Amino acid sequence: MKILVTGGAGFIGSHIVDELIKNGHEVVILDNLVTGNKNNINPKAEFVEGDITNKNLDEKIDFQDIDVVIHQAAQINVRKSVEDPIYDGDVNVLGTLNILENMRRYDVKKIIYASSGGAVYGEPEYLPVDENHPIAPLSPYGLSKYCGEEYIKLYNRLYGIEYCILRYSNVYGERQDPRGEAGVISIFIDRILNNKNPIIFGDGNQTRDFVYVKDVARANLMALDWKNEIVNIGTGKETSVNELFKIIADELNYEDKPIYDKPREGEVRRIYLDIKKAEMLGWKPEVDLKEGIKRVVNWMKQMQG
Repeated sequence: MKILVTGGAGFIGSHIVDELIKNGHEVVILDNLVTGNKNNINPKAEFVEGDITNKNLDEKIDFQDIDVVIHQAAQINVRKSVEDPIYDGDVNVLGTLNILENMRRYDVKKIIYASSGGAVYGEPEYLPVDENHPIAPLSPYGLSKYCGEEYIKLYNRLYGIEYCILRYSNVYGERQDPRGEAGVISIFIDRILNNKNPIIFGDGNQTRDFVYVKDVARANLMALDWKNEIVNIGTGKETSVNELFKIIADELNYEDKPIYDKPREGEVRRIYLDIKKAEMLGWKPEVDLKEGIKRVVNWMKQMQG
């Protein structure tokens, strides 16, 4: 198949591109390189520098040629979405709508969409959070990702565009920018490698579900065969930030303490995802947190030279 990956030079997108190419697909990458990195681009993919919000996107990309769009490009910074909700909405809502309009115009049959299992559900009413949990985002980012989901379902009803919506938990792995928008794991490792104490916001008992990026890439590959599904992609395991710090500190033989700072607004206290549906569809995470962290540490040490 010929697949367009928006955000394909980014952290998650580039791993998806690698997985697709490894499995014999032809890939076109669309990325504006604001957070994407040219070094992440697979040389076997066709690269188009451009923005999902560009109204003349069809002048850059031949949509008639595309079988599936894997839509990863997004504004992903929760804090930035709180500070500048209009920018967040422009990229995540109007950008997604622009992609859908081009798909409708040129009869592209399917979209796989990166949503956020960490942000759309809001403060959980029960744990683990399954796909039927009420939607109550705490940030403009969570709302804009959910808005994208609803537009996709609408385009399915109106124009028959098939979809698969993947609600990721906290994704980590190689190529995550420790100075970028998100990614507590790469941030902690980076600080320790540079002899700085990691900073924990709040008491560190807040929990997340950390899923390894190559497992997420595999889910996107499998989603090519999933039809009109909304699926949580996580590990089904809850890890506190304090526990996370301990795993990273042990891996790096770091004996100092973290610095505790005030909690951040717009972030949930506890969350982890129910992944039974993904397992039923044949996907499950293969890399556990300790192994994943070991891989990220090795990669970051190499990067530092």
